[in-house]
Formats: sequence, structure tokens, C-alpha cells
Amino acid sequence: MKDRLKSEIEHGKYLLAHGAGKIWNWETPAGKLRWARRVKMLASHLQPGQKVLEIGCGIGYFTRSLASSGAEITAIDISPDLLEVARRDCPAENVSFEVQNAYAMTYADKSFDSVVGSSVLHHLEIDAALNEVHRVLKPGGSIYFTEPNMMNPQIAVQKNVPAIKKRLGDSPNETAFFRWLLQRRLERAGFRHVQIQPFDFLHPRLSPAWIPRFQAFANLLEHVPLISEIAGSLYIRAVK
Repeated sequence: MKDRLKSEIEHGKYLLAHGAGKIWNWETPAGKLRWARRVKMLASHLQPGQKVLEIGCGIGYFTRSLASSGAEITAIDISPDLLEVARRDCPAENVSFEVQNAYAMTYADKSFDSVVGSSVLHHLEIDAALNEVHRVLKPGGSIYFTEPNMMNPQIAVQKNVPAIKKRLGDSPNETAFFRWLLQRRLERAGFRHVQIQPFDFLHPRLSPAWIPRFQAFANLLEHVPLISEIAGSLYIRAVK
């Protein structure tokens, strides 16, 4: 586990050197649409005054939007380099940034009303991370995450072929999830009302000219049985 943490810290340096937004595919026209959709998925339930933990905030791409909810946001990451950028770019008074180990956070039990994150769980030793998230979440509190779907052919290749993983800027240990296996792990960690929904057929590299034509078709595919299972991402919700 220590080696994995060291690897993620080094990956933070790599992201800054090569452009985090470019590697994460948030800055293309299609990527910006995908980002905006995830913002709604992660933040629509937040209310002013709630205590919210964002795990794996990186350079604060999502933190800025979470802050606009009026909730008290504690945004954590293992990389001090990424957090330095996040603090600079998101000076909101209701946000605090902290270096934390997701397997051993310093917060008291039952500290947060909600725990959220985008594309972070697949970087972690999942069972240890879920147990710790459950510990710091208040009874009745909720989790909201978006993560890569291992059923998607491109994701499966990217996460399992080391040469491609390296070329695309992934960290060495990151993976993706099969939703039924992830559901079992969430339930084993003590979560209830687990919902995991495949979504996102909009490829971040899609030409801007094709986006309007493809978007409605992509949304339709998310509702087609079996085909929906190979969407690129998973929308994860559960309650303690």
C-alpha cells in the first residue's frame, strides 16, 4: 500500500508536467461536456451548510463547482503538488484543501454528510478506501462517485495493457470496475441502497462537428439493455 501511495504522489508530478487536464480529457469540447455532466452528478444533492468530503480532488477541477453549492467542502489528495495548484485556483472560503491518505484519514468517525469524487476510487486499494469512507460518513450520509467502467472495450485495454496505460498517462496501479463486483464491495463495507449506473458514450476525442449529431444517440444507448453495460463510466451512489 505504501508503494501505491508513493506511485500516486509521483503521478501527481507527472500530471503537472504533462498537463492534467489534457491527460484527463477534460479540456476538449466533448471533454468539457462530459465534465459538466459529472458536476451535476456529484453536486446536485449538496446543500448549504453540509459537510462534504471530496476524495482525490487533484487540481480542483470539480472542487470549484462543489463550492458553489454553499456546502463546507474538505478536498483531499495524496499529492501536495496537485493541491498547490488547487489552492491557487480555488480560493473559496468554504473550501479547505488537505493532504490526506485515503486509507487512514485523520477525521473523526461520522464527520461528513456526504463523500464525493470523480475518477479516484480506481486509483485506490478499493476495500481499504471504502471502509475508511464508511467510517467518516455520518449515518444516513451519502456517497457519489463517477468511475471508469471495465466493461467498456477501450477502458479494458487501457487499464490492462501496460504499454498503452503508460502512453495514455495512467498511473501504474489504476484500474477500472465491473459494476456488480463493485456493488458487492460497497455492500460488504456496510453501504445500503447501492446504485451503480453505466453512462457516457460520448468520447472525449470526438470532433466538435459530430457532437450535436452524436449526443442524442449516445444518450439513447445508455437506456438500451446490454449495450448500456459497455458505456465508458459508472455513476455510483449509496447510503450509510
